[in-house]
Amino acid sequence: MKNDVTNMFNIDLPIFAFSHCRDVVAAVSKAGGLGVLGAVGHTPKGLETDLQWIENEIGEKPYGVDLIVPAKYAGSDDGGLTVKQIVEMIPKEHIEYVNQILESYDVPPLTDNPKGQFDILNEKAAPMSASTAAPQLEIALAHKPTLIVNALGPPPQFMIEKTKEAGKKVGALAGKAQHAQRHVNAGVDIIIAQGYEAGGHTGEIGSMVLIPEIVDAVGEVPVLGAGGIGGGRQMAAAMALGAQGVWCGSVWLTTEEAETHPVVKEKMLSATSSDTIRSKSRTGKPARQLKSSWTDEWENPETPMPLGMPLQPILINEAIARIDRAAHREGSGAEKLANYFVGQIVGTMNKTKPTSQVVYEMVEEFIEATESIASQLEE
Repeated sequence: MKNDVTNMFNIDLPIFAFSHCRDVVAAVSKAGGLGVLGAVGHTPKGLETDLQWIENEIGEKPYGVDLIVPAKYAGSDDGGLTVKQIVEMIPKEHIEYVNQILESYDVPPLTDNPKGQFDILNEKAAPMSASTAAPQLEIALAHKPTLIVNALGPPPQFMIEKTKEAGKKVGALAGKAQHAQRHVNAGVDIIIAQGYEAGGHTGEIGSMVLIPEIVDAVGEVPVLGAGGIGGGRQMAAAMALGAQGVWCGSVWLTTEEAETHPVVKEKMLSATSSDTIRSKSRTGKPARQLKSSWTDEWENPETPMPLGMPLQPILINEAIARIDRAAHREGSGAEKLANYFVGQIVGTMNKTKPTSQVVYEMVEEFIEATESIASQLEE
């Protein structure tokens, strides 16, 4: 395939794969697309290790790095608060509520974490802030990614300037046409139009409406369609709407290479497209994830509502670790609570496959879909 996107990144297929798993990133780049490593959960050392591994694995093939710096969050005017400052801001009733959930579902404590819920209390910068993204960006730019993406709102000016100085492209996700226009005005090179169906942080407009709106709004800047895309028919639909490629995240979560928690992976394989929910329960911003007892508890109007970002992630950090550690016990409360971010495409993710097979099947289905449409045209 040849278009502005494939030419911009020197790739064979305009398939961009967002994943926190380096093996998935490498597999997609090797298959002809462009893997993008989600770095938000990486320590600086871990990010350094994974980027070097990816580059050793894929050689000169392109890849990207995705950071998260929301435009507005507690302490954003000062570049972000420290973890200690955030802990001091968390209401006592929320701490008690999290403990109540863990107790009622009989989730055991972490035996290797005797200090308890806030042993992370320190002077380090909070996750998902400019203060944590800045060192991650420096590490990324010291390596060879061709694309740096901000996954939540407009990229900060320092991110755009440093990335472009390094000769790399800047991308950003958008859930509204006006958001995309702001990205372009700030200097973003490629827009990811992410519809309501997507996993993780997403807006309220469906892909069928959003993609053409953003394509029309940004002029010559190339657009990738995202949200509800896991196969070639969705890829064909996105490109028919004006996108020049697709950005997929959820579909890789059940691949052989994915590091998805085994219990959560099994839940995804048996889930339908109705088994997700946009909830603030993990990050403090609306993020689509698998329905579970965890989301049920936070949707109850009689209980405390989730806090904003970044307070909610700090509040639940140890709770999620405890749930994940204990969820392997079949029938346990932790198993009922376990969940993760995933989009509505989860309904078709019913078989574990190698990542490369997902890519090739997507291309084959895309060809079949476009040929089917072409065959219906009168000569």
